[in-house]
Amino acid sequence: MTAQTRVSGKGQVVIPKDVRDRLRLSPGDRLDIVERADGVFLRKVRASSSESFEEITARIRQRVRYDGPSVPIEEMKTAIADMWSAGGPRWDR
Repeated sequence: MTAQTRVSGKGQVVIPKDVRDRLRLSPGDRLDIVERADGVFLRKVRASSSESFEEITARIRQRVRYDGPSVPIEEMKTAIADMWSAGGPRWDR
């Protein structure tokens, strides 16, 4: 996939929304900038272990909108085991 953007007068670039959605980028996410011979490569910085549980769950809640009833932990474990036995997570579903 190829997309284009422009550098603003302040040196900022906008990542197109469809690209942000596919890469699951959210406001506040950090990106590494890697210089290459042919240009610049942006890579999302993985969450560090210094994040608190509350910060991590708040980020998850921003991305996953679930307004249903609480799900018991055993049911979650079963769902995760089923997902991995079926080949792991699929973000394109």
